[in-house]
Amino acid sequence: MQNYRSIKTPLTDELCESLHAGDMVLLSGKVFAARDAAHRRLQETLQRGEALPFDIRGAVIFYAGPSPTRPGRIIGSIGPTTSYRMDPFAPLLMEQGMKGMIGKGKRSAEVVAAMERHKAVYFGAIGGIAALTARCVRSVELVAYADLGPEAILMLELVDLPVVVVNDTQGRDLYGEALKHGKGE
Repeated sequence: MQNYRSIKTPLTDELCESLHAGDMVLLSGKVFAARDAAHRRLQETLQRGEALPFDIRGAVIFYAGPSPTRPGRIIGSIGPTTSYRMDPFAPLLMEQGMKGMIGKGKRSAEVVAAMERHKAVYFGAIGGIAALTARCVRSVELVAYADLGPEAILMLELVDLPVVVVNDTQGRDLYGEALKHGKGE
């Protein structure tokens, strides 16, 4: 895949700054899967002054929860969920060192501003192909909040997950640019 740039987690400031809205990426390495309920618990943990259940520095969080795993598989189907539901929690996690997020949909102005401040990026994943996305997962480990079932925090080892940079460290927004070009501006 010539048009894709291969990158590996953990992400650094320099790597994030080299990514631009519209860049197509093949993402490999450790990525944490977490949705709304897990994000709420992460926020509560930080508010109590306690350590997070994983090292968030340089981390990428995939806004996803897998379906049940079928026999003989590593993970069930796994696809992105709508990211704006994590917007209330994202700036706090970026303050702690999170560098990347994977999901679908537009982010709030506050999250985009936090990405600029903390040199973080937002990747869009392809929705509707969760069974194919699962093929990029090489291993799964439960990290925290097992009681949340499919919304527990999982550490996924990924190989070549195709994503696109939607928001970069310079405040560029692929969705906004697409709308401008679509209107002929």
